[in-house]
Amino acid sequence: MGSLLGTVGHTGLTLPTAILGTGISVPRQVVTNADLVTDLDTTDEWIRERTGIRERRFLAPGLSTSDMCVEAARHALRGSGVDVSDLDAIILATITPDQLLPSTALIVKEALGAHHAIPIDLNQAACAGGVLGILLGAHLLQNRHFNAVLVIGGETLSRLTNPADRTTRVFFGDAAGAVVLSRGTEGYGVLSWDMDSSLSHSVEVRAGGASLPTTAETAAAGDHYLRMDGRVVWDEATERLPKSIEQAIALAGVGLDDVSHFVIHQANRNIINEVMRRLGVDVERAGITLDWLGNTGSATVFTVLHGAIASKKIQRDDLLVIAGIGAGFIWGTLCLRYC
Repeated sequence: MGSLLGTVGHTGLTLPTAILGTGISVPRQVVTNADLVTDLDTTDEWIRERTGIRERRFLAPGLSTSDMCVEAARHALRGSGVDVSDLDAIILATITPDQLLPSTALIVKEALGAHHAIPIDLNQAACAGGVLGILLGAHLLQNRHFNAVLVIGGETLSRLTNPADRTTRVFFGDAAGAVVLSRGTEGYGVLSWDMDSSLSHSVEVRAGGASLPTTAETAAAGDHYLRMDGRVVWDEATERLPKSIEQAIALAGVGLDDVSHFVIHQANRNIINEVMRRLGVDVERAGITLDWLGNTGSATVFTVLHGAIASKKIQRDDLLVIAGIGAGFIWGTLCLRYC
């Protein structure tokens, strides 16, 4: 497998980093639109037209987010040539941790046997967690005592959505993805990035935190489920992502026509189409996994990246961007050259 390498320049990175391996974990249970419409006031046609999703995966009872993260991590490690004992850090992005305490990154660390790794949880970056995780991993590798970092995005969103709410239930699925980062070769990789944020409560889980602790009343009101204002999400994503991508590409000193692959968060097929339209770029240059996985939050960019690398669609010297936006809102883009 090739690698994505970090280099000196607009990144501010003095030590190049490489993605040595990628992996994913997808639950066995397939939930089609037809399965959902038996309990929701919607249709298969409505879901496909509004989202581009035909099916998604739900994790089996008795399993949790960490189980998928461990499987995706082992998949990535096998392709990387890095031994689990050589991992210096594990960064895990999720808004569906196994539980509030202990750390899900620590649970994954112990399951893998990565005894020397520092566990780091990114628990509130939502769908931007994959982009932030890779950026953080690249920065950790600027420390010469770090040689290998595992970055994971994993979500069990089927357990965060209200089964009776078509606004959220039809969009989300469960999956995990991972990359292994290590030291790379000068001249390729992370050429630039753009990150930004703007506080909004239009996508939120109201209860279960310090502001609104769990009570019988909050449970009865469904305040522990994910709530989403779809119109605001559309406006934010279609406005923020094209500008972020353009900014990152400009900082890299390249143009949109130079980019071969667009790895964009899989929120909604229509959002991806609109982002590409605003960029003036053929939508075929954007990888798609949401049609069979749905929106898997922090895992989505990993599922697209893994598919493109495993199928050899990404070739040496190809330029690509990885972009995502998550609740908060938090958004950002990485611009990379593949080796």
